[in-house]
Amino acid sequence: MSILDQIISDKKQEVALKKSIVSYAQLEATELFGSRTYSLSKNLRSSRTGIIAEHKRRSPSKKEINYSFTVEEVVKGYESAGVCGISVLTDGKYFGGSLDDFLLARASVHVPLLRKEFIIDEYQILEAKAHGADAVLLIAAVLSRKEIQKLSEFAQSLGLEVLLEVHHSEELEKAIMPSLDMIGVNNRNLNTFEVSLTTSKELAIQIPNDFVKISESGISTIEAIKELQPFGYQGFLIGENFMKTDNPGAAAKQFLTNL
Repeated sequence: MSILDQIISDKKQEVALKKSIVSYAQLEATELFGSRTYSLSKNLRSSRTGIIAEHKRRSPSKKEINYSFTVEEVVKGYESAGVCGISVLTDGKYFGGSLDDFLLARASVHVPLLRKEFIIDEYQILEAKAHGADAVLLIAAVLSRKEIQKLSEFAQSLGLEVLLEVHHSEELEKAIMPSLDMIGVNNRNLNTFEVSLTTSKELAIQIPNDFVKISESGISTIEAIKELQPFGYQGFLIGENFMKTDNPGAAAKQFLTNL
């Protein structure tokens, strides 16, 4: 069983347990459920830098990245740096995140927030809305076309934007549909964990211009972004590169200044 298969297996159990504790009605009754949202796609389209900074404590491939800062310190630093949006990991077992992290982030900043999670159920999208999300991530590798359509349409019905993540052309072909706002190309090979910007370059031409193109993973230099911008990429998701430093916000600010 691959790490992704294991994560999804655990996630199914987690979602079932959560459903038994917090009802759909309770999520819909939260104060944040009816709050206004910020558009990540609009920010990216109008930006010259397109940086989405990420709050991530650890990962299956890198183990511990950074536990030294509070969520508030990290996201406020990112906002001050001038990022287009912030991605917040909410998976606990593999990434050390939580929905409490998301709530703290929402209370701290006024930029678009993306819930980065392994979403397999509409319930998780309701959770995202109830905790102040502006956008959700769907991963093509773990969802069928029918599931992507159902989940993305549900998210948009709640006023949330949808970022779909793909790893290769087969995933992209099965997933392109009107209910998506952004398409992210993950440069990391899920089997080998190797990273190559070639993935983003090769898939760029296959992504219609209706969608904001985002490149994910392995983006750690100004040169990488300059290399990808001519291929139509307007967004760049950067997590580990900032989080592994002594001051993620300051690192992001320096990066954007140089960019």
